[in-house]
Amino acid sequence: MKIKSKPSCPLALTLLLVTSKIIDARPRAHGVFENIRRLVHPLNANLNNSHVSTAIDAGHVQVQPSDTLSILPTAIQAPVADLGETNGTVPTPLHFASGQPAPKPLELVLQEGRQTLHHNAHAMGQHRGSHHKHITKASKPSSTTAAAGIFPYVEEMWLLIANLFQCSDATATPVESKSQATRATRVARQIQTVSNNPNDGGYQSFVLAGFPNPTSLCPIHNGTVFRSSSGITYQTVCGINYGDDIRPFLLVGSYEACIQKCDAYNYDTHGATCVAALFIPDRIHAEDDCYLKSSISHASIGPSIIEGAIRYSVAQSAHLPASATSTSLLSSLSSISSATSHSSLSRSQTSSIAPPSASANASPPGVTYGSGTSVIAPKITGSKLHGPSENRPTSQYIQYDHPDGISLSRSLLRVGVNGDLSTGYDISPQTGVLDVNIYTQNTLAPLQNVPHLSRDGGRGGFINGQHLFLFCDTGSYSRTTLAQNGDFLDFVSSSVAVDVGMNALSGNPIHLQDGIGEWSDNVGRQRGFAPLTQGEQAYNIAMQGQGQRYAVWIESSIIPLDAETGIIYAPIVYDNVNMITRAANFTYTGNTLLTITAGGRGGPVAQRPVRKLFDQDEPEWGVAGGLRSWGPSGIGGRDGKVYLFGGVSGGMLMARVAADSIDNRDAYEYWTGSSWSRIMPSATSRAFFIEGPIMDIDVFYSPRHMTFIVVYLTIYADSTFYYRYLKADHAIMPSYAPEGDGHSDCVENLLKYEWSDEQVLYRAKPGLGGSFIYSGGIHTRYFGSDDIVNGGSRMLLSWTAPTGQNPGSAVSEYQIVTAEVNFA
Repeated sequence: MKIKSKPSCPLALTLLLVTSKIIDARPRAHGVFENIRRLVHPLNANLNNSHVSTAIDAGHVQVQPSDTLSILPTAIQAPVADLGETNGTVPTPLHFASGQPAPKPLELVLQEGRQTLHHNAHAMGQHRGSHHKHITKASKPSSTTAAAGIFPYVEEMWLLIANLFQCSDATATPVESKSQATRATRVARQIQTVSNNPNDGGYQSFVLAGFPNPTSLCPIHNGTVFRSSSGITYQTVCGINYGDDIRPFLLVGSYEACIQKCDAYNYDTHGATCVAALFIPDRIHAEDDCYLKSSISHASIGPSIIEGAIRYSVAQSAHLPASATSTSLLSSLSSISSATSHSSLSRSQTSSIAPPSASANASPPGVTYGSGTSVIAPKITGSKLHGPSENRPTSQYIQYDHPDGISLSRSLLRVGVNGDLSTGYDISPQTGVLDVNIYTQNTLAPLQNVPHLSRDGGRGGFINGQHLFLFCDTGSYSRTTLAQNGDFLDFVSSSVAVDVGMNALSGNPIHLQDGIGEWSDNVGRQRGFAPLTQGEQAYNIAMQGQGQRYAVWIESSIIPLDAETGIIYAPIVYDNVNMITRAANFTYTGNTLLTITAGGRGGPVAQRPVRKLFDQDEPEWGVAGGLRSWGPSGIGGRDGKVYLFGGVSGGMLMARVAADSIDNRDAYEYWTGSSWSRIMPSATSRAFFIEGPIMDIDVFYSPRHMTFIVVYLTIYADSTFYYRYLKADHAIMPSYAPEGDGHSDCVENLLKYEWSDEQVLYRAKPGLGGSFIYSGGIHTRYFGSDDIVNGGSRMLLSWTAPTGQNPGSAVSEYQIVTAEVNFA
């Protein structure tokens, strides 16, 4: 049995698992030993609320064949208008055939929608006066929320009824502009301006001035064609919901902000994966109001108002009429559902990649490469501390009665590692994040207690438009105050949160949100992010209070697999606590493969396709992380390889596997120091690709410097990030870059050249309790086009800082801290 000390993971949360009677215990400090090597340390929907709405033909501007509508360039340099291709980097004029509606500016569409609504509302007053006269300010509900969320729809209900009964403007008495303005104050739901964030380096994220009231868009402008603020052409479609969520968990406050999220998502994934944005006005005071869709298949009509925007090229390919009722639109969509589903899948799989024939001549939008033929040595020009993150858990959960767990025989309930508990059982339905879908969306219920969370670790990555933070040991507590600690509720070995608000763009602490699918009950106990097997879960339950458990920890940054999926090689750890001395031993028992997806309303989901991939007596392949070598098809493609780091004493080994064979142990190759071999080296091998006392590590390619950079913490507990760069004798270019050759594997350069001398990247302050930081790493792509991996100068760092406080206190036992580092 291989026993490891664990200097980087305080013990308090482990003790919480043992018994709830010791919840006030303080963390036990672990010493740092000179023989520390790579250690196992902590880290471990469908809406169907659409609305049957009638459409009023708003009238479209007719464009002559000679007319050209320019698509305005933006910081993201959107590709040709919106015709489905994403390889071009120069905005091109969009030509519309004679008789097609010209796209209007979105502001004009919204303004016309409000004016038409006011006019029709006045007409209703003439015909339905006996009813309408009672809908006044005086009769509004007293609750501010009710007034904002209910009253406007009462009037729109009468508007809808008037339209259904053909109560048209032709029968209405003309309205004076002053009366219309007065009615606008009372009836219309005004919008607020959404401005570009001046600090986002060209990244398409936006600063919202609070949560504005929804627009008065539907059903008046159903079918209207317009341009978004990023110059992308959309068609308004009212009252229709679509399946295939890609990022539905958004609260934005307005129709235009929802469309901007779609544009931002496509920019950040270098493609047109988001084809539709659905805004739900009556959800602006709920958990979410904006849903991004990857296709317009599986259309349905439901009971709520939906203000939709479909990318014009997709709407045209689906032959959507310029103006139609929800029913006729649904009919059109249903007829092409199957074909659209197939084309959408293809687009989703290749959304951020160029065709192989063009890959050598086209670079994904948003990536800027340095100039010249030599490596540019990276230099640090500054940094900014953001401070500790803030947890903002969701307030709903899924009322799911999971099947009862299994019972283990007494012979299996013994102290010590039993690998069969990991390999011989199916995944436990009691663990892992639940998805919000057509089967579970009607089981959503409010949490009676939105818990206080204390959690360890904080590595992460970017998946499907979301920035994830992954944690190991996580404790849930009842609400805390500055004067009173929360009561212990539960403990899991892993959890996940998503960055909301992108606060680090402007230099502020990040806000982290746990998803709806993470909660196991209405008081905030968690299910755990990384699924456990039924054997591991049953053992943990049976041994609770005696000091033994199995945990799946997450120690590394996410390795991207394609545009929508990430992977983690997570260690399976056996934790054995001496209940008398409180000493803990952590045993690495092998690792498992997690595939991670994000964007669903339940939160990011991890699946465990392989119970155990590498064994206890082998190098810890992938536990420290790895990097993706994209093939000729470019960033987000499915070709190329995955490279893994193998942490052993003295440095890092390297393995690799084809991206489509990550779950096949026999497909892996290992670097021997001179060549690749299918024979795995032992844990005593010294075929390092980098030497040193490295603990946490990230390796990435920097287009700005045309070489690779490594960022790491050491085992010496000095709270300092270090970096080196690869001293190649020429500028390194990926195969898909403008100067790339279209076929070579640029990661191979890591085995050909030496690293520069170690330099200080960032010195972090110790935690509030004076302890050293750990679980440090970078979060790539956070700053969009100005991020270091996209050719920019900005990098986001995060780490865990122990506080020395009670985990149930307002400060918590750990703080997840972020900072920005700037490069020349």
